[in-house]
Amino acid sequence: MPPTDPSSRPFLNAGVLSRLARMQYQVNNPMLGTITGMHRSATRGASVEFAEYRKYVPGDDPKHIDWQVYARSDRFYIKEFEADTNLRCYMVLDSSGSMAFDSGQGTRFDYARNLASHLGYLLVQQGDAVGLHACAEHTNVDLPARQAPSHLHTYFDLIEGLEPKGDSTLVDALHTLAERVQRRAVVLVMTDAYMPAADLLDAIQHLCFCRHEVTLFHLLDPQELAFDFTRPVRFVDLEGGADLVADPSVMHDTYLHGLERHLDTIKDGCRKFQVDYQRALLNQPFENVLTSYLLGHANVAATGGATRK
Repeated sequence: MPPTDPSSRPFLNAGVLSRLARMQYQVNNPMLGTITGMHRSATRGASVEFAEYRKYVPGDDPKHIDWQVYARSDRFYIKEFEADTNLRCYMVLDSSGSMAFDSGQGTRFDYARNLASHLGYLLVQQGDAVGLHACAEHTNVDLPARQAPSHLHTYFDLIEGLEPKGDSTLVDALHTLAERVQRRAVVLVMTDAYMPAADLLDAIQHLCFCRHEVTLFHLLDPQELAFDFTRPVRFVDLEGGADLVADPSVMHDTYLHGLERHLDTIKDGCRKFQVDYQRALLNQPFENVLTSYLLGHANVAATGGATRK
């Protein structure tokens, strides 16, 4: 069975892949790749789309001189074009214990696994390179970005073998990724963001400063937003293991106020840094989230990379 056969993986849905295949992932900003591809490059090349003129300097290839401009101006000008390139995408999966929370909708980590798997498949099929980073206290997966279809075999093996547990190390992982990945890349972060908002935003800002294009998939369970418990409940810290029996009615308003402030801080920070913020509730079909995300990127790319509001 081929390594890219969707039927060989329990977390891949062939029907979803077939529908997503009609779309293409487009980046908002120019990329720096190693081969000719479908994305706008930050460098100039020799594709069919004219970019601009610049003055000839010694060492330029004379074949790019525009002789018609020379005939009119008696000066040498080089005709530059946009170069198309492939992109490198890094999927960053928060695999800490809190990603295992399940109120009956399925775990947050399974949702993240679905997003990363289907996006990874789509990107490799269109000729782009995909890497994987999974980070938690006892988990450290670091798969470099590759574009070969056979690379998907390793990519899916690693995703399938992951188990959410331990404390989150997402912030440190994002700082490390920002420093280590030298060429401009796309970084897709999938997390519940249960960490100090200031620390997470600082790491995201670091990625943006290094000119990476970042999307934050913020995965939330509907029960976390509703907090509709009606009797005393034993709350367990899925990362540290501590537990607390409490009356939800006593803490209801304080909890929701604190949660709203946390969510607003992260969303506003992403807007400030021009990061694509995608909030996904676990009762939403992941296909709908992916479709909305891909269509949004196609629309932005079509308008020349306009800033998201």
